[in-house]
Amino acid sequence: MGLKTTTPVPVPVPVPVPDSEPGTGTGTGREQDRWGQNDPPLVRWGLTLAAMAVVFVLIVIPVVNVFSQALAQGLGTYWQTIVLDADTRAAIRLTLTVAPIAVVLNVLFGVSAAWAIARFRFPGRTLLVTLIDLPFSVSPVVAGLVFVLLFGLQGYFGPWLRDHGFKIIFATPGLVLATAFVTFPFVARELIPVMEAVGPEEELAAVNLGASGWQMFRRVTLPNIKWGVLYGVILCNARAMGEFGAVSVSAQ
Repeated sequence: MGLKTTTPVPVPVPVPVPDSEPGTGTGTGREQDRWGQNDPPLVRWGLTLAAMAVVFVLIVIPVVNVFSQALAQGLGTYWQTIVLDADTRAAIRLTLTVAPIAVVLNVLFGVSAAWAIARFRFPGRTLLVTLIDLPFSVSPVVAGLVFVLLFGLQGYFGPWLRDHGFKIIFATPGLVLATAFVTFPFVARELIPVMEAVGPEEELAAVNLGASGWQMFRRVTLPNIKWGVLYGVILCNARAMGEFGAVSVSAQ
C-alpha cells in the first residue's frame, strides 16, 4: 500500500498596511508628531514666540516688578523693617501659623477626595468634583463675606458662638477657614489625574498579598503619587501665603 502524499497549503503572509496619509487624522502618534514638526517654520516660531510673550508680560514682568519695588531701598532696609516693625513681625507670624494649617487640612482632604474619585464610582461623584472646583470661580472677597455672614455676630451661627465663648471671625480660626477655602482645590486637582493614570492594579496586588490598608497606602500608593502631592502642596502653600481678599474680609 503506497503512501499518500499531501500538497502543502500555502500560508498567507500578512501584508503590512501602510499608515494613513497625512491629514486624514488616523495615522500613528509618531507619524502625527512628525507631521506636526513639518509645519512651516513661520507657524512654529510664531506660536512659540506668542506663548513666550504672553508668559513674559503676564508673569515675568509683574514678578520682577514686585521684587524690584520691595528691594528698592536695599536688603538692609528690608531686613530692618522685618526686625524693628512690630506689625510686620506679627503679620509674618500669623502667616506662618495660618498657611501650614490650611495646607495640612487641604492635603488630608485632597488625598481622601482623590482616592474616592479615582477609585470608586458612586452617586454624587460629579457633584463632588464640581464642588472641589468651586473656589476657582468664587471671588475671594465673596468667600470671606460668606464666612462673615455665617460666623459673624450677626450671622447664622453668630449668637450661638457668642453665647458659648467661641470666636471665629476676626480671629485665627476665621483666617484658617478663609485660607483653606481659597486653596481648597489645589491638592485634590493635582492628585485626581495622577491616581487615575496609575490605576488600582498595584494596590489590588498588595491587598491580595496580605498588605493592610495603611501598608498599601504607605508602600504602594504614596510612592506613586508623591510628586503630585508635592506639586499640590507647593501650589497650595503659595496661594495661602499670597491670599489677601478672603483673609482681609475675615480679619477686619
